[in-house]
Amino acid sequence: MAARSIASLTISFGMVSIPVKLYSATEASRAISFNLLHKGCGSRLKQQYFCVKEEVPVARDDMVKGYEFAKEQYVMFSPEELKAMEEAGTHSAEITEFVPLKTVDPVYFDKAYYLGPDKGGAKPYALLARALRDSGRCALGRWAARGKQYIVMIRPVEDLVEGLVMQQLLYAGEVRSIREVDIPKTEVKPAELKLAQQLIEQQASDKFDPGAYTDEVRARIEAAVQKKVEGQEITMAEQPETGAQVIDLMEALRASLEKKPAKKAEPAKPAARKAAKK
Repeated sequence: MAARSIASLTISFGMVSIPVKLYSATEASRAISFNLLHKGCGSRLKQQYFCVKEEVPVARDDMVKGYEFAKEQYVMFSPEELKAMEEAGTHSAEITEFVPLKTVDPVYFDKAYYLGPDKGGAKPYALLARALRDSGRCALGRWAARGKQYIVMIRPVEDLVEGLVMQQLLYAGEVRSIREVDIPKTEVKPAELKLAQQLIEQQASDKFDPGAYTDEVRARIEAAVQKKVEGQEITMAEQPETGAQVIDLMEALRASLEKKPAKKAEPAKPAARKAAKK
C-alpha cells in the first residue's frame, strides 16, 4: 500500500527550490492505550477539572491558560494572545548550512519525516540526495508548523532507492549535558580492554536490522487482551528475584567470550484477532 503524504513543502538552498511531499516515518497508532473505567460497572470515566480555591467543577468555557511566574502567582493569557505569539506556518524549509552528518549527535533527534519528490522535483531531489550522500554531509534549516518553529536536518538514506529524511531536531536548551551525570574517572586495564573488544567483535553485525527486534511487551499485552475478549482468565507468571551479583570483571569477560551468542530471533507475526463472543 502506497504511503499517503500529509503535506507539501519546498526545500530551498541558494537559488535551487525542490518541491517535496511530506510523509510520516513512524506509526504512533502502534502504541497500545487503555481507558479509565469505573471498577464497579465498567463504564468509561470522564475527566473533570476542579478549582482548588472554590472547590467547584469548572466548565471548559471558563478556563484560561496562565503562566506561574512566582509561587502560586500567575499571569493569564487569552486564546487570542496565545494565537498571536504562534509562529506562522510556512510551506518551505530553507537550508542555512551543511555540516558533516557524523557531527550531529543522535540525542538531538526528534520526529522524523520521509520526503518524496513532488511534481517537477524529481531531478533536483535526486541531485540533493546524491550530493549529500557523496559528501557525507546533512542540511540544516528551519521549518514552521503547528504554531512552532523547528530546526530540521535533511539527511540522505539509501534503501533500494536514494531518498531523503527530514529530521526535527531539539534545541540546545532541550538537551541536558552529560556533564551533569556523575561519572568518576576509572582506570581501564589493557587486558580488560582487549577482552571487551574481542567480545564486541564476536557479537558484531555489519548493519542494524530493525526487523530482528520485536516488542515483546506489546505482544504480551495483545495476547492478554485477546484472552480477556474470549473470556479467559489470565495468570501472571512470578518474576524471579534478582539481586546484585558481585563478580570478577575479567572472569565475566572470559565467560562471555566462551559463551556462543544466541541467534537473532525472527520477527514475530502478529496473531489475527478473533471477534468477541456475544
